[in-house]
Amino acid sequence: MNTSVSYAPRRLPEPAAMLRLIKPVTWFPPIWAYLCGAVSSGVPLGQNWTMVALGMILAGPIVCGMSQAANDWCDRHVDAVNEPDRPIPSGRIPGRWGLWIALAMSALALGVGWFLGPWGFGATVVGVLAAWAYSAEPVRLKRSGWWGPGLVGLSYEGLPWFTGAAVLLGTAPSFEIVTVAFLYAFGAHGIMTLNDFKALEGDRLHGVRSLPVVLGPEVAAKVACTVMALAQMLVIALLLVWSKPWHALAVTVLLLAQFAAMRVLFRDPKGKAPWYNGTGVVLYVSGMMISAFALRGL
Repeated sequence: MNTSVSYAPRRLPEPAAMLRLIKPVTWFPPIWAYLCGAVSSGVPLGQNWTMVALGMILAGPIVCGMSQAANDWCDRHVDAVNEPDRPIPSGRIPGRWGLWIALAMSALALGVGWFLGPWGFGATVVGVLAAWAYSAEPVRLKRSGWWGPGLVGLSYEGLPWFTGAAVLLGTAPSFEIVTVAFLYAFGAHGIMTLNDFKALEGDRLHGVRSLPVVLGPEVAAKVACTVMALAQMLVIALLLVWSKPWHALAVTVLLLAQFAAMRVLFRDPKGKAPWYNGTGVVLYVSGMMISAFALRGL
């Protein structure tokens, strides 16, 4: 059972708490996906390093950080049950400062996105809207165990991948790039479902119908792993069709390693979900970059 920690009342946010609010540990997936998109475009990264670096900063610290702040503000009542030591329920970010930080970062995201051209700015608008649609009433898609993880998967993997390719190409990416980006975004639904395991108690109490709540941990873990595996199997099949057998073999080896990790996960889904997020997910995202290199020149 979680226990709360008392902090002295504050009028201004604690600097360390503001950093924790935007959760640097969550920035990696969209940064990595943007880089995958840039690689898959086939455009030399060294000649466009400013657009690559700016896009990675936008995807990670700014847009993803903003989404975390918005989520924590909208989830402050749930977090008071699940994790009362978080910045907002603990009072280290007092009053409405959590909301103001999320809104300020939304504006910053749009400003930075403008410098990435029409494709980058359009994608930023979509990303900001998706972040608020996921967390905020009356939409609050996170209440659904299907729509919520699906939206996050698209926002964390598919949208940054598409954006990285579009910004460097200066036009819409190819069918092959869009398809692989969508498949990895679809598979990320499973990753987000496993991430929901940590909030089981609060989600039940506040009516968030995540898959671990609705289906139970055992079934939800199997659904999540099936989605992740299916997406990668389709990518492997497409790589073979596109005459990229060595890339397909490499992704297959990574998938087989994930199957071994999934067997461990199934023994104790709730307890092993954090472990799987640190092992199986690394294998998953490694396959993303291998696939990105396969797409160069197609």
